[in-house]
Amino acid sequence: MELRQLRYFIGVSEAGSLLKASGRLHVAQPALGQQITALEDEVGAQLFERSSRGVALTEAGRIFLEHARVVLLDAERAKMAVREATSVPQGEVALGLTTTVALAAIMPILAACRAELPQVRLKLVEAYSGFLRERLQSGQLDLALMYGDGVDSGLFKRPLLDDQLVFITSAANTQLPARIPLKALGEWPLVLPGREHALRRMIDDACAPQKIALDIVAEIESLSSVKLAAEANIGSTILPLGSVAEEVAANRLRIATIDSPLMRRRVVCATNAARPTSVACAAVTELTQRVLRQMVESGAWPAQWVGAAAAPASSAARPPGKR
Repeated sequence: MELRQLRYFIGVSEAGSLLKASGRLHVAQPALGQQITALEDEVGAQLFERSSRGVALTEAGRIFLEHARVVLLDAERAKMAVREATSVPQGEVALGLTTTVALAAIMPILAACRAELPQVRLKLVEAYSGFLRERLQSGQLDLALMYGDGVDSGLFKRPLLDDQLVFITSAANTQLPARIPLKALGEWPLVLPGREHALRRMIDDACAPQKIALDIVAEIESLSSVKLAAEANIGSTILPLGSVAEEVAANRLRIATIDSPLMRRRVVCATNAARPTSVACAAVTELTQRVLRQMVESGAWPAQWVGAAAAPASSAARPPGKR
């Protein structure tokens, strides 16, 4: 199996016909067809359904497409790693973030990366922790900031900080105490993410042992919209403190500490343990850890730092041989 065959296969799948793909790939149509047939013979499965209208991926073809893209991406990363070995960090780094982490950290990370690693191009993916985990395991992400330090097959996790979940309500609720018991959550109308969201599952799991029935007036998947609904006093909510620091400082929202040890989540930096790390990815990982620690120490992210000390800013941009 050759890399060019994988490129041809991906090109045909995207074009939807051999004729269109031959033009895009600058390969004669008969030769392209022969390469696809040879690839099918090698993998032992039909990858395309042929018809007068063109070609369409079979189920085997759809599975093979995911792997083909990862193989080509790994090949490109290998080339970049060799080129970067004696140079400053450069190239693309795919960074995943959960939505609540992104609300607090995405702009500081972007700003620091632009200032310190100008030749690195960040590709940011915002999604649930489960989706980020799958992307890491398949090689589609280089690193991810996500919740949970439990063991995940094939992933290496660096603990960074413990994020406190707090009760959040409109600034109009001036009588809100500084601390509330967990059972008091059942006394407030709430707007929360749906049950498939890890944050919602954590809240439900904390309330279940005490049989606390929550009054959920709306389920909203967008956490930005959740905050807007809380500001408008449509319902209160529960989010990490760092994700509402700006609104609290502007007196648009009020917060109360929830008196429960279960209302705390650990943020980790996760990478694929089986894949080599490029110079650029290592530099972004180092930078990200340092930025988050600075946010915690300055109070910009109200959380407890549990990670290792970050390296000095100057070390991230030096070639490996000059460290």
